[in-house]
Amino acid sequence: MARRNDGILDLLALLPWWVSVLTAGIVYVALAHVAPAITTTNPLLQGLLHAAPGVAPLFGFILLIPAPISAFNAWRKRRLLDEQEDIASIRSLSWKQFEELVAEAYRRQGFRVVENASGGADGGVDLRLVKNGETHLVQCKQWRANKVGVNIAREMFGVMTARQAASVIIVTSGHFTREAQDFAADKPIKLVDGPQLADLIGLVREAPPAPVEIPKKADLTRHCPRCGSDLVLRTARKGANAGSQFWGCSAFPKCRHTEPFVP
Repeated sequence: MARRNDGILDLLALLPWWVSVLTAGIVYVALAHVAPAITTTNPLLQGLLHAAPGVAPLFGFILLIPAPISAFNAWRKRRLLDEQEDIASIRSLSWKQFEELVAEAYRRQGFRVVENASGGADGGVDLRLVKNGETHLVQCKQWRANKVGVNIAREMFGVMTARQAASVIIVTSGHFTREAQDFAADKPIKLVDGPQLADLIGLVREAPPAPVEIPKKADLTRHCPRCGSDLVLRTARKGANAGSQFWGCSAFPKCRHTEPFVP
């Protein structure tokens, strides 16, 4: 997830390269062909609309800049996974490389992966995986010596419940305590330790990449205009609109902002 103060170029650099190309094309057409056809009684605005074709190539070029950056980052992450040989090489990675490795492993399994690029607090969530309309939250712990305890499992279970995610996955290059394993046993919590991660890396490295799910309109990340938190798709349980879907703020009940859902 990008920082709130990131600009459009920063956001595009985090997305697949073709998103930048598509955005540049849409903006160019809008400025070069749509804007001049609009008429208004405001002379200042009308002048800007007539001038839009002149700046269309510049804006289109600027929006293309993130495309090669995105393509390079995608190649770098694929290479990072392909270079891993065993648990020792995984444990030698930096914390950021470890997160990128885990993200690429799930990406090769056909998940659409949203990374927390800010490196800041996001409720303990480092990755969000989307597949078949379900969201799974991932926390990465590159702990070589200390075991991941039950407190972290409890915290992530709370985050999963608050965000109405399908499951939570905690990945570590080390191991989990017995208490953490017992807590997760009867819950939608998957614990992936170092040896299991090494096995997963080996499997996805040798297998052909799974097709990545194309995001639907309803899957696109939306943000609350009041508090900036993510909006999540919910279903009304009571009232005249029972059974219908709507966008609700993930910070509920602190923030009660809602928006209608348009399929």
